Amino acid sequence: MALTNSQYDQIMRSYESKQRTARLRLEKKKADIYAAVPGIKELEEQIASFSVRQARLLLDGDGNALHTLKDQLAKAREKRTALLAQAGFTPDDLMPVYECPDCQDTGYIGNQRCHCFKQAAIDLIYTQSNIKQILETENFDTLTFKYYSDAPIDPSTGRSPLENAKLAVAACHSFVEQFDQTFENLFFYGFTGVGKTFLSNCVAKALMDSGHSVLYFTSFQLFNILEKSKFQQDADAKQQENDLFTCDLLIIDDLGTELTNSFSVSQLFLCLNERLLRKRSTIISSNLDLDKLFDTYSERNFSRIISNYTLLKLTGADIRLQKRTK
Repeated sequence: MALTNSQYDQIMRSYESKQRTARLRLEKKKADIYAAVPGIKELEEQIASFSVRQARLLLDGDGNALHTLKDQLAKAREKRTALLAQAGFTPDDLMPVYECPDCQDTGYIGNQRCHCFKQAAIDLIYTQSNIKQILETENFDTLTFKYYSDAPIDPSTGRSPLENAKLAVAACHSFVEQFDQTFENLFFYGFTGVGKTFLSNCVAKALMDSGHSVLYFTSFQLFNILEKSKFQQDADAKQQENDLFTCDLLIIDDLGTELTNSFSVSQLFLCLNERLLRKRSTIISSNLDLDKLFDTYSERNFSRIISNYTLLKLTGADIRLQKRTK
């Protein structure tokens, strides 16, 4: 599961907070028990002292003294259990309570990330993806072909809207299934409302559910971040710019709807080229046809997309309009 440095640091800070909470909770509980059970504090200190001595004897290899100390430690623990029971407590009441007992709120079991860390990463990825809510309704489980017809045949693809849609969906499933083994990028193009953003969201949810980091931006949002980072030296924008280059999957939606100028053209090349060099996958959707894409974003950008992206054209009637009229 790939996380950016800032994402990893954010999760680890949450574990530090959990550990502080557990310590404070234990200190309060111990204070209440010490007040309610006379002599229990001194007995706890004695048990701690015995435990330290036991560890030293183990290192020294003193078997006889170790046997005697074990008996003393067992008797002290029995006495502690009895004193606590008289006041309605158990030895567990003197132990910290963690949100995750498996890793004791450290995030790790040995050198491996705990299951709670993996879930925290998925939750964070969803929150930061910009599309958390929409993915509840736009995903592979809710995908349907009923809005795509068998006609007319698109002359550029030689396929009907339904055939184009099925081909694109199959490519999306393959993209997800092979994501960790094969570096690939997708470019969806076609008129407004034919399902380009929906398919991007399907891929995004499938990958985030498996713990991959996904960031979604409209082209306007993308270039706004890059502009703030470059010209305003905005700290948040600079961090977002770094995340653009390092996240597992970047989705750029509606390329061509922003105000296009020399800055946006050059920054698009920087973003696409950097992700290609790092072998980080990107999905782009656009209402522009390929000729218009060439005219708008320069030969360099066009070459990067044509050479390194799977081109998927979606055709047919506007699905949003179809839904409104039903």
